[in-house]
Amino acid sequence: MKIALILNPYAGLGGSVALKGSDGVAQQAMEQGAVSKVAERVKLALQDHLAVLRQHHWLTCPGNMGATVLADLGIEADTLALDIADPSTAENTREAARLALQQRAELIVFAGGDGTARDICAVVEQQVPVLGIPAGVKIHSSVYAVTPHAAGEVLMAVTAGGLIDIREQEVRDIDEVAFRDNRVRARHYGDMKVPQLGQFIQHTKSGGVEVEELVLQEIAEFVVEQMEPETVYLIGSGKSTAFIMDCLGLPNTLLGIDAVLDRQLLQSDLTEQDILSLCQQYPVRVVISVIGGQGHILGRGNQQLSEQVIRQLGKVNIQVIATKTKLKNLQQRPLIVDTGNRELDLSLQGQWEVLTGYDDYAWYPVETY
Repeated sequence: MKIALILNPYAGLGGSVALKGSDGVAQQAMEQGAVSKVAERVKLALQDHLAVLRQHHWLTCPGNMGATVLADLGIEADTLALDIADPSTAENTREAARLALQQRAELIVFAGGDGTARDICAVVEQQVPVLGIPAGVKIHSSVYAVTPHAAGEVLMAVTAGGLIDIREQEVRDIDEVAFRDNRVRARHYGDMKVPQLGQFIQHTKSGGVEVEELVLQEIAEFVVEQMEPETVYLIGSGKSTAFIMDCLGLPNTLLGIDAVLDRQLLQSDLTEQDILSLCQQYPVRVVISVIGGQGHILGRGNQQLSEQVIRQLGKVNIQVIATKTKLKNLQQRPLIVDTGNRELDLSLQGQWEVLTGYDDYAWYPVETY
């Protein structure tokens, strides 16, 4: 797994010297004797799990924005090409996030406060999941774990390859200038996707026992609602995806792939060449399901999605759907890709977002053998 670590080394400095935050006052805080605790909090999050975490591919920033703390922990990392100001700035954080996305990080772990979360959100939005290690004076955003140790527990669960919910959580920040004048003025700055693990993440919601058929109907309704005009949607084979065609009121090829354009049937039972032809005419997205008990998503029952088709579409245009019951029945075995091209299969490995309900996603590993 490719994980990016970004630290705001000046987060929380204002707390110990009663400045009620650190935005714009880091230098003043240090002059009053404040000492950064960010690296310590990151170590608290990671130190109990080093044997596992060292097995993953890490990206980080130079110096005290990440490289130093990972070196102290014996975690090897690639350093992002980032010129850091002294002291580091919000723009340094945003640029680090941009570089992490360019390097295809699958998870961005960051340490700081609400201001840091704002900077990460301004760049990342909902592109990849994030996990915050709390290190600021104020933590109102629900993208943070409740404690550094809790962040480590979430990170371990994610890297273990189990079924982890992914939900959009709010980034909020208080106007520190107003706060220092005893006026609380909070604002919602956006949402990011955050892995969920029980009590370890702030403001999580708990779900009940799912009824699989109802969940498949909810998944279908959400897929249909999200369909964009003048875009072709390839609806893959299987009973799960059949619910989407039923929701549209369209005939379905149970063991084939159908093309839908503007919520109308464009073509039934497509071949590889049919799909490649559509890719030359329209934006194309595909919805596929998981083969129950086996976990295959590509290469079994949908060979029309060939190596050439998959390369043309790109992972970003492939949506996997499955109920949580189906994923749990895999008993932590990964989803499998078997396209016939080893290089392509290896490039598709990693954590994938699986649509598991109405606007409800889980993070699940995809591998090849």
